[in-house]
Amino acid sequence: MFLAIGLAVVGLGLYVLLYSTKGSHLELKGEILKVRVLSLNDKASLVMLDFRATNPSDLRWVIKTVQIIIDPPQGDPIEGAIISKADVDNVFKYEKLLGPKYNDVVSIKDLIPAHKTVDRMAGARFELPESEIDKRKSIRLRIEELDGIIAEFVK
Repeated sequence: MFLAIGLAVVGLGLYVLLYSTKGSHLELKGEILKVRVLSLNDKASLVMLDFRATNPSDLRWVIKTVQIIIDPPQGDPIEGAIISKADVDNVFKYEKLLGPKYNDVVSIKDLIPAHKTVDRMAGARFELPESEIDKRKSIRLRIEELDGIIAEFVK
């Protein structure tokens, strides 16, 4: 009987300990809202992603790297060359086929505050024709935090 009471007390103590430190674990949740593709020529395309990210933890998320990866119908995943914030602004200024720019561009050292949701966009150049990108199995957005924690959103 004392063993059962002791195990219950230890179990309750572990639960309280883990639950009270839940906010100290960095985590980023989110989804890709919109994928836009612009053909540059017969062999290259730009991919622009609008996404929503939520930081449910008590700590801020500081962005270290951003990657956009396409999983083609066959073959290995292909990583695109990320486009800088200034270049994305120029793309939307001159390429009206992409439509309006809804969100700010995500960049290195951007912050996602604790318990906040933000809408951002990212862009990358792929050495693939638009038709190949349209046939993809999935597209992934990987965001790495300064401490090495990785969040991945898939569409």
